[in-house]
Amino acid sequence: MALAPSSWPRTPLALSPNRRKRRPDASSPPHHFHGPQSHSRLSQRLRRWFPLPPQARSFAFDMGNFVSGLIGGRRPKDDGLGLFKSWYARSRDLTVVTDEETGTAPRLLDRRVKDSRKAALEAAKPQQRQKSDPYYKKELKEARRNDGRLEEIGIEVKLIEEKLAEIRKLDKAVKEDFSELFERLTEEEQNEVNNCFNARGPSSKVLVLHEPSNIEISKEKFQCFRPGRWLNDEVINLYLELLKEREKREPKRFLKCHFFNTFFYKKLACGKNGYDYKSVKRWTTHRKLGYELIECDKIFFPVHKDVHWCLAIINMKENTFQYLDSLGGTDHNVLNMLARYIAEEVNDKSNKVIDTSSWHEEIVDDIPLQQNGWDCGMFMLKYIDFHSRGLNLSFNQEDMEYFRKRIAKEILKLRAD
Repeated sequence: MALAPSSWPRTPLALSPNRRKRRPDASSPPHHFHGPQSHSRLSQRLRRWFPLPPQARSFAFDMGNFVSGLIGGRRPKDDGLGLFKSWYARSRDLTVVTDEETGTAPRLLDRRVKDSRKAALEAAKPQQRQKSDPYYKKELKEARRNDGRLEEIGIEVKLIEEKLAEIRKLDKAVKEDFSELFERLTEEEQNEVNNCFNARGPSSKVLVLHEPSNIEISKEKFQCFRPGRWLNDEVINLYLELLKEREKREPKRFLKCHFFNTFFYKKLACGKNGYDYKSVKRWTTHRKLGYELIECDKIFFPVHKDVHWCLAIINMKENTFQYLDSLGGTDHNVLNMLARYIAEEVNDKSNKVIDTSSWHEEIVDDIPLQQNGWDCGMFMLKYIDFHSRGLNLSFNQEDMEYFRKRIAKEILKLRAD
């Protein structure tokens, strides 16, 4: 006959291997302590009476149906949330977050046993305010997003500034006195020019000899001043020599300039390997000029392109390169070559280093343009004349007939006015 449980032999408590040992210094917690407690006998009995089903170990378990089954089909107000938390907190020491709190499925946060009071205090603490960027930084970030628009605005501002500069130039031009530049020839001067055009005798007859430059103008060469004809090298170079002499006579009225002749650029640009500084190195010695190019305000370079004359200018005071074409053309190669030249020239003659990479390249497009196929040389000479005076280019195609006669008169007198 089997023995009743009460009649089973009892193991002494001291010898029981599973007996829970209490620490000698452990004191029973006060009744008001709500932290994690050891399971009481009642809770153990409840767990034996209402054991968790195996499905509860999975989060797919239907807690609502389970709880309502325990309490006679009635669903608690919290849908079993409290029971769910207490069970998992007691059995596995897990902090659980459910979809009621986060809007998501239940998930485990950590495996640390927490003091509920501390947890409550932490939950009640106001969240620390995150540092935000200063207002100006936010605005700067926003502005950088609109960099494209800023570039457009910058371009518009630049265009407006250029227009204002042109208006100021025009206003200045109105105040400038151009009467001297368009002074009519006297009847005597007019007759002298016409007589040279129609003079009898051989075409090789020398009309003018400029001794300092040894340039002579024959009757044949002088005919280029007739309307519809191209200017030749001799008359252009002689006129440039007269401009030099004019500046020396009246240095206060005119800018300090240097005028290269029509052969210089071809010599500089057309060496065996293209650019050739050595071939023109001796053209500008201090002994020949009496000054150095770095001392000039402007330097003029006539550029001949087969059948067309253009002008390049180095403005030493404003650190700019200008290209003037009476047909409205452009040529960056010419200006690049001159930038290289002036750097080497200043280094060689003045023993100074200049960085032309920071200089501005200006393709001038708002200049008077020729309206025929033969006045390019005349336009080039008048570009030089006006720029050497520091004046705006206030002339047009209609003035070319007058300028032809005026330059012809100045060459016959060997004096530029």
